[in-house]
Amino acid sequence: MLAADPGASIASIAAQAGVDRRTVYRRFDSREDLLAAIYEARLTAIERAIEDARLREAPVAVALHRYVENIIAVNRSWPVDLTRMLADDTVRARRDAAVREVDVFLRRATDEGLLHPDQPQGWAATLLPELMHLVSRQLPELSPPQAADVVVDTLLHGLGAS
Repeated sequence: MLAADPGASIASIAAQAGVDRRTVYRRFDSREDLLAAIYEARLTAIERAIEDARLREAPVAVALHRYVENIIAVNRSWPVDLTRMLADDTVRARRDAAVREVDVFLRRATDEGLLHPDQPQGWAATLLPELMHLVSRQLPELSPPQAADVVVDTLLHGLGAS
């Protein structure tokens, strides 16, 4: 609900969950506490996805596909925008650490020849999350592994016929 309507009320969230709003308020003192719990869960899922992908140890192509597949699953499980929580220093630090880890991996992918070195600096780091976001939302019929195939193929080969 919050992905579709970030301003959704606690009452409507409770109704969608099939509980009374008092049930929600017993667990969360405020709407902000509920949002914080959601963002915490998403960040934890992202950190696990990065760890599971083994971006520093696994062969680059394997790590790329595993990372993309994992993040697509996170995007579908937790389809909320983190930018609203980035004012929180702890959340921002965790998010920045995850971004740095992926940036290091993308440099490794470039150094090992999987990505072209002649692209503008940061282009892969900008394009990859956008592709994952698009496939997560636009191709819901694809499983995370199938969606990852589309993203990785698009990232590595583009849309051209050659």
